[in-house]
Amino acid sequence: MIPIQNATETHWSTELAQAIKSPAELWPLLGLTEQDLPAAHKAMASFKMLVPRPFVSRMEFGNVNDPLLKQVLADDIEMLPVAGYSKDPLDEGNHNPQKAIVHKYERRILVITTGTCAVNCRYCFRRHFPYGDNQLAQKEWDSVIDYLKDHPEVNEVILSGGDPLMLKDSQLSQHIARLNDLPQLKRLRIHSRLPVVIPSRINDELLAWVSQSRLDVVLVLHSNHAHEIDQSIADKVALLKRAGVTVLNQGVLLRGVNDSVEAQVNLSEALFAAGILPYYMFTFDPIEGGAHFDISIEAAQQLMGQVAQKLPGYLMPKLAKEIPGEPAKTVLAPRL
Repeated sequence: MIPIQNATETHWSTELAQAIKSPAELWPLLGLTEQDLPAAHKAMASFKMLVPRPFVSRMEFGNVNDPLLKQVLADDIEMLPVAGYSKDPLDEGNHNPQKAIVHKYERRILVITTGTCAVNCRYCFRRHFPYGDNQLAQKEWDSVIDYLKDHPEVNEVILSGGDPLMLKDSQLSQHIARLNDLPQLKRLRIHSRLPVVIPSRINDELLAWVSQSRLDVVLVLHSNHAHEIDQSIADKVALLKRAGVTVLNQGVLLRGVNDSVEAQVNLSEALFAAGILPYYMFTFDPIEGGAHFDISIEAAQQLMGQVAQKLPGYLMPKLAKEIPGEPAKTVLAPRL
Protein backbone atom coordinates (compact mmCIF):
# COMPACT_ATOMS: atom_id res chain seq x y z
CA MET A 1 0.00 0.00 0.00
CA ILE A 2 1.25 3.49 -0.86
CA PRO A 3 1.57 5.70 2.24
CA ILE A 4 -0.85 8.60 2.60
CA GLN A 5 0.86 11.95 2.08
CA ASN A 6 1.30 14.41 4.92
CA ALA A 7 -2.04 16.20 5.26
CA THR A 8 -0.26 19.49 6.01
CA GLU A 9 1.77 19.46 2.80
CA THR A 10 1.07 22.43 0.53
CA HIS A 11 -0.65 21.36 -2.68
CA TRP A 12 1.61 21.58 -5.69
CA SER A 13 -0.80 23.86 -7.55
CA THR A 14 -0.57 26.39 -4.71
CA GLU A 15 3.22 26.31 -4.85
CA LEU A 16 3.04 26.75 -8.61
CA ALA A 17 0.78 29.79 -8.23
CA GLN A 18 3.33 31.32 -5.85
CA ALA A 19 6.25 30.92 -8.29
CA ILE A 20 8.66 33.81 -8.86
CA LYS A 21 8.01 35.65 -12.11
CA SER A 22 10.67 38.37 -12.22
CA PRO A 23 14.27 39.01 -11.13
CA ALA A 24 13.02 41.73 -8.78
CA GLU A 25 11.08 39.13 -6.77
CA LEU A 26 14.30 37.18 -6.23
CA TRP A 27 16.33 40.04 -4.80
CA PRO A 28 15.08 39.93 -1.20
CA LEU A 29 14.92 36.12 -1.20
CA LEU A 30 18.56 35.68 -2.20
CA GLY A 31 20.09 38.76 -0.66
CA LEU A 32 20.91 40.23 -4.06
CA THR A 33 20.47 43.75 -5.38
CA GLU A 34 19.47 45.13 -8.75
CA GLN A 35 23.13 45.89 -9.40
CA ASP A 36 24.01 42.21 -8.86
CA LEU A 37 21.65 40.93 -11.53
CA PRO A 38 21.85 41.23 -15.33
CA ALA A 39 19.50 43.31 -17.44
CA ALA A 40 16.61 41.09 -18.45
CA HIS A 41 13.86 43.22 -19.97
CA LYS A 42 14.23 41.96 -23.55
CA ALA A 43 14.80 38.34 -22.49
CA MET A 44 11.73 38.44 -20.24
CA ALA A 45 9.61 39.67 -23.14
CA SER A 46 10.86 36.81 -25.33
CA PHE A 47 10.66 34.01 -22.73
CA LYS A 48 9.03 34.68 -19.38
CA MET A 49 10.77 33.93 -16.12
CA LEU A 50 9.12 31.32 -13.88
CA VAL A 51 10.78 29.76 -10.82
CA PRO A 52 8.97 27.87 -8.03
CA ARG A 53 9.90 28.84 -4.48
CA PRO A 54 10.95 25.30 -3.41
CA PHE A 55 13.64 25.49 -6.11
CA VAL A 56 14.66 28.98 -4.99
CA SER A 57 15.07 27.67 -1.43
CA ARG A 58 17.97 25.48 -2.62
CA MET A 59 19.90 28.43 -4.06
CA GLU A 60 22.83 29.85 -2.12
CA PHE A 61 21.98 33.13 -0.40
CA GLY A 62 24.01 36.04 -1.75
CA ASN A 63 25.62 34.09 -4.61
CA VAL A 64 24.86 35.68 -7.97
CA ASN A 65 26.70 32.79 -9.64
CA ASP A 66 24.67 30.07 -7.92
CA PRO A 67 24.35 27.18 -10.42
CA LEU A 68 20.59 26.85 -9.87
CA LEU A 69 20.03 30.57 -10.26
CA LYS A 70 22.00 30.67 -13.51
CA GLN A 71 19.66 28.09 -15.07
CA VAL A 72 16.55 30.22 -14.57
CA LEU A 73 17.63 33.86 -14.39
CA ALA A 74 16.70 35.82 -17.51
CA ASP A 75 19.56 37.76 -19.10
CA ASP A 76 19.48 40.02 -22.14
CA ILE A 77 22.57 38.19 -23.42
CA GLU A 78 20.01 35.67 -24.69
CA MET A 79 18.90 38.19 -27.31
CA LEU A 80 22.30 38.46 -29.02
CA PRO A 81 22.27 36.68 -32.41
CA VAL A 82 24.77 33.82 -32.64
CA ALA A 83 25.43 31.91 -35.86
CA GLY A 84 24.52 28.24 -35.76
CA TYR A 85 21.81 28.53 -33.09
CA SER A 86 18.21 28.11 -34.23
CA LYS A 87 14.64 27.97 -32.98
CA ASP A 88 14.35 24.24 -33.80
CA PRO A 89 17.80 22.70 -33.26
CA LEU A 90 16.47 19.12 -33.28
CA ASP A 91 14.37 19.59 -36.41
CA GLU A 92 11.26 18.43 -34.56
CA GLY A 93 9.08 20.30 -37.02
CA ASN A 94 9.88 17.68 -39.65
CA HIS A 95 8.95 14.82 -37.30
CA ASN A 96 5.58 16.21 -36.25
CA PRO A 97 3.23 14.05 -38.39
CA GLN A 98 0.12 15.28 -36.65
CA LYS A 99 -0.90 17.55 -33.82
CA ALA A 100 0.99 16.89 -30.57
CA ILE A 101 2.97 13.88 -31.83
CA VAL A 102 6.72 13.81 -32.44
CA HIS A 103 7.79 10.54 -34.06
CA LYS A 104 11.55 10.44 -34.60
CA TYR A 105 12.37 6.89 -33.54
CA GLU A 106 10.83 3.69 -34.84
CA ARG A 107 9.32 2.05 -31.75
CA ARG A 108 8.38 5.03 -29.61
CA ILE A 109 6.47 8.26 -30.00
CA LEU A 110 6.53 11.42 -27.97
CA VAL A 111 3.26 13.15 -27.10
CA ILE A 112 3.27 16.88 -26.39
CA THR A 113 0.77 16.94 -23.55
CA THR A 114 0.99 20.64 -22.72
CA GLY A 115 3.06 23.70 -23.54
CA THR A 116 3.45 24.81 -19.93
CA CYS A 117 6.13 24.06 -17.35
CA ALA A 118 6.56 24.71 -13.65
CA VAL A 119 9.94 26.33 -14.34
CA ASN A 120 11.27 28.12 -17.40
CA CYS A 121 14.84 26.96 -17.91
CA ARG A 122 16.74 29.49 -20.02
CA TYR A 123 18.52 26.73 -21.99
CA CYS A 124 15.30 24.89 -22.94
CA PHE A 125 15.54 23.40 -26.45
CA ARG A 126 11.78 23.85 -26.87
CA ARG A 127 11.57 27.47 -25.77
CA HIS A 128 10.47 28.36 -29.34
CA PHE A 129 8.34 25.25 -29.99
CA PRO A 130 4.93 26.02 -31.59
CA TYR A 131 2.91 24.76 -28.64
CA GLY A 132 -0.14 26.66 -29.81
CA ASP A 133 -0.32 24.40 -32.87
CA ASN A 134 0.20 21.24 -30.81
CA GLN A 135 -2.10 21.75 -27.85
CA LEU A 136 -4.38 18.74 -27.38
CA ALA A 137 -7.85 19.25 -25.99
CA GLN A 138 -9.13 16.40 -23.82
CA LYS A 139 -11.35 15.07 -26.58
CA GLU A 140 -8.51 15.18 -29.11
CA TRP A 141 -6.73 12.27 -27.43
CA ASP A 142 -8.66 10.09 -29.85
CA SER A 143 -6.16 11.18 -32.48
CA VAL A 144 -3.24 9.88 -30.38
CA ILE A 145 -4.94 6.52 -29.90
CA ASP A 146 -5.74 6.30 -33.60
CA TYR A 147 -2.12 7.10 -34.51
CA LEU A 148 -0.88 4.34 -32.23
CA LYS A 149 -3.30 1.84 -33.74
CA ASP A 150 -1.99 2.80 -37.18
CA HIS A 151 1.60 2.22 -36.00
CA PRO A 152 1.58 -1.19 -34.27
CA GLU A 153 5.39 -1.21 -34.15
CA VAL A 154 5.28 1.49 -31.46
CA ASN A 155 5.53 -0.10 -28.00
CA GLU A 156 6.41 2.91 -25.87
CA VAL A 157 4.74 6.28 -25.37
CA ILE A 158 6.66 9.22 -23.96
CA LEU A 159 4.67 12.01 -22.32
CA SER A 160 6.52 15.28 -22.69
CA GLY A 161 5.80 18.95 -23.17
CA GLY A 162 6.21 21.45 -21.64
CA ASP A 163 5.83 19.25 -18.63
CA PRO A 164 3.23 16.46 -18.66
CA LEU A 165 2.85 16.58 -14.87
CA MET A 166 1.37 20.05 -15.26
CA LEU A 167 -1.85 18.24 -16.17
CA LYS A 168 -4.31 17.39 -13.43
CA ASP A 169 -4.17 13.84 -12.15
CA SER A 170 -7.77 13.31 -13.25
CA GLN A 171 -6.73 14.07 -16.84
CA LEU A 172 -3.59 11.98 -16.68
CA SER A 173 -5.39 8.97 -15.24
CA GLN A 174 -7.89 9.07 -18.12
CA HIS A 175 -5.12 9.24 -20.70
CA ILE A 176 -3.18 6.41 -19.07
CA ALA A 177 -6.29 4.24 -18.88
CA ARG A 178 -6.69 4.54 -22.63
CA LEU A 179 -3.04 3.70 -23.23
CA ASN A 180 -3.38 0.68 -20.94
CA ASP A 181 -6.01 -0.70 -23.32
CA LEU A 182 -3.58 -0.86 -26.26
CA PRO A 183 -1.93 -4.31 -26.14
CA GLN A 184 0.97 -3.17 -28.34
CA LEU A 185 2.27 -0.87 -25.58
CA LYS A 186 4.81 -2.09 -23.03
CA ARG A 187 6.07 1.09 -21.43
CA LEU A 188 4.96 4.55 -20.45
CA ARG A 189 7.71 7.11 -20.06
CA ILE A 190 7.15 10.48 -18.43
CA HIS A 191 9.71 13.26 -18.79
CA SER A 192 9.31 15.85 -16.06
CA ARG A 193 11.21 18.49 -14.11
CA LEU A 194 8.23 19.25 -11.90
CA PRO A 195 9.06 16.83 -9.04
CA VAL A 196 12.52 18.41 -8.84
CA VAL A 197 11.29 22.00 -8.57
CA ILE A 198 8.05 21.21 -6.66
CA PRO A 199 8.39 17.83 -4.91
CA SER A 200 4.79 17.96 -3.63
CA ARG A 201 3.71 17.15 -7.20
CA ILE A 202 4.24 13.50 -6.23
CA ASN A 203 0.95 13.15 -4.35
CA ASP A 204 -1.56 10.43 -3.53
CA GLU A 205 -3.49 10.96 -6.75
CA LEU A 206 -0.42 10.55 -8.93
CA LEU A 207 0.75 7.50 -7.03
CA ALA A 208 -2.69 5.94 -7.47
CA TRP A 209 -2.84 6.10 -11.28
CA VAL A 210 0.83 5.18 -11.62
CA SER A 211 0.45 2.07 -9.47
CA GLN A 212 -2.72 0.99 -11.30
CA SER A 213 -1.19 1.03 -14.78
CA ARG A 214 -0.33 -2.32 -16.36
CA LEU A 215 2.49 -0.58 -18.25
CA ASP A 216 6.05 -0.38 -17.01
CA VAL A 217 6.23 3.26 -15.90
CA VAL A 218 9.51 5.14 -16.20
CA LEU A 219 9.84 8.66 -14.80
CA VAL A 220 12.78 10.55 -16.28
CA LEU A 221 13.55 13.53 -14.09
CA HIS A 222 15.61 16.47 -15.26
CA SER A 223 18.27 17.68 -12.84
CA ASN A 224 21.58 19.30 -13.68
CA HIS A 225 23.25 19.98 -10.33
CA ALA A 226 23.58 18.20 -6.99
CA HIS A 227 22.09 21.18 -5.14
CA GLU A 228 18.77 20.47 -6.87
CA ILE A 229 18.46 17.17 -4.98
CA ASP A 230 17.43 17.24 -1.33
CA GLN A 231 15.62 15.04 1.18
CA SER A 232 12.18 16.18 0.04
CA ILE A 233 12.91 14.75 -3.41
CA ALA A 234 14.43 11.56 -2.00
CA ASP A 235 11.30 10.97 0.07
CA LYS A 236 9.08 11.30 -3.01
CA VAL A 237 11.31 9.03 -5.08
CA ALA A 238 10.97 6.36 -2.39
CA LEU A 239 7.18 6.51 -2.80
CA LEU A 240 7.47 6.28 -6.58
CA LYS A 241 9.71 3.24 -6.36
CA ARG A 242 7.31 1.54 -3.95
CA ALA A 243 4.63 2.14 -6.59
CA GLY A 244 6.78 0.27 -9.13
CA VAL A 245 8.15 3.28 -11.01
CA THR A 246 11.67 3.25 -12.44
CA VAL A 247 13.21 6.68 -11.75
CA LEU A 248 16.02 7.98 -13.98
CA ASN A 249 17.66 11.36 -14.51
CA GLN A 250 18.87 13.15 -17.58
CA GLY A 251 20.76 16.41 -17.55
CA VAL A 252 22.38 18.87 -19.90
CA LEU A 253 25.99 20.02 -19.82
CA LEU A 254 25.81 23.76 -19.17
CA ARG A 255 28.68 26.23 -19.04
CA GLY A 256 29.00 27.75 -15.59
CA VAL A 257 26.49 25.33 -14.08
CA ASN A 258 27.84 21.78 -14.19
CA ASP A 259 30.83 21.81 -16.57
CA SER A 260 33.32 20.64 -13.95
CA VAL A 261 34.41 17.24 -12.70
CA GLU A 262 33.30 18.09 -9.17
CA ALA A 263 29.81 19.15 -10.29
CA GLN A 264 29.29 16.00 -12.35
CA VAL A 265 30.57 13.64 -9.67
CA ASN A 266 28.49 15.31 -6.97
CA LEU A 267 25.38 15.18 -9.16
CA SER A 268 25.67 11.45 -9.80
CA GLU A 269 26.34 10.76 -6.13
CA ALA A 270 23.37 12.89 -5.02
CA LEU A 271 21.06 11.26 -7.53
CA PHE A 272 21.98 7.73 -6.50
CA ALA A 273 21.69 8.57 -2.80
CA ALA A 274 18.14 9.76 -3.54
CA GLY A 275 17.27 6.55 -5.39
CA ILE A 276 17.61 8.01 -8.89
CA LEU A 277 19.80 6.40 -11.54
CA PRO A 278 21.87 8.69 -13.81
CA TYR A 279 20.74 8.05 -17.40
CA TYR A 280 21.84 10.67 -19.94
CA MET A 281 24.00 13.77 -19.86
CA PHE A 282 23.28 15.60 -23.08
CA THR A 283 25.52 18.00 -24.90
CA PHE A 284 23.84 21.33 -25.47
CA ASP A 285 21.19 21.58 -28.18
CA PRO A 286 22.00 24.79 -30.09
CA ILE A 287 18.80 26.66 -29.30
CA GLU A 288 18.53 30.33 -30.16
CA GLY A 289 18.98 32.28 -26.93
CA GLY A 290 21.13 29.72 -25.16
CA ALA A 291 24.56 29.99 -26.79
CA HIS A 292 26.18 31.25 -23.57
CA PHE A 293 25.51 27.85 -21.96
CA ASP A 294 27.25 25.81 -24.66
CA ILE A 295 30.53 23.94 -24.43
CA SER A 296 32.23 22.06 -27.26
CA ILE A 297 31.80 18.33 -27.89
CA GLU A 298 35.51 17.84 -27.35
CA ALA A 299 35.40 19.61 -23.98
CA ALA A 300 32.39 17.53 -22.98
CA GLN A 301 34.17 14.28 -23.83
CA GLN A 302 37.29 15.28 -21.95
CA LEU A 303 35.24 16.33 -18.95
CA MET A 304 33.31 13.06 -18.80
CA GLY A 305 36.54 11.13 -19.27
CA GLN A 306 37.80 12.67 -16.02
CA VAL A 307 34.45 11.98 -14.34
CA ALA A 308 34.67 8.32 -15.39
CA GLN A 309 37.89 8.01 -13.40
CA LYS A 310 36.04 8.93 -10.21
CA LEU A 311 32.74 7.08 -10.53
CA PRO A 312 31.70 3.43 -10.92
CA GLY A 313 30.15 2.64 -14.28
CA TYR A 314 26.58 2.48 -12.96
CA LEU A 315 26.83 6.11 -11.83
CA MET A 316 28.11 7.35 -15.18
CA PRO A 317 25.36 8.89 -17.31
CA LYS A 318 25.74 8.31 -21.03
CA LEU A 319 27.16 11.37 -22.73
CA ALA A 320 24.92 11.84 -25.75
CA LYS A 321 23.92 14.19 -28.51
CA GLU A 322 20.67 14.22 -30.41
CA ILE A 323 21.45 14.75 -34.10
CA PRO A 324 18.53 15.58 -36.41
CA GLY A 325 17.79 12.79 -38.86
CA GLU A 326 19.70 10.09 -37.01
CA PRO A 327 17.72 6.93 -36.12
CA ALA A 328 18.92 7.01 -32.50
CA LYS A 329 20.70 9.31 -30.09
CA THR A 330 24.43 9.47 -30.64
CA VAL A 331 26.39 8.25 -27.62
CA LEU A 332 29.75 9.98 -27.29
CA ALA A 333 32.71 8.17 -25.76
CA PRO A 334 34.42 9.95 -22.86
CA ARG A 335 38.05 10.73 -23.61
CA LEU A 336 40.22 9.13 -20.96
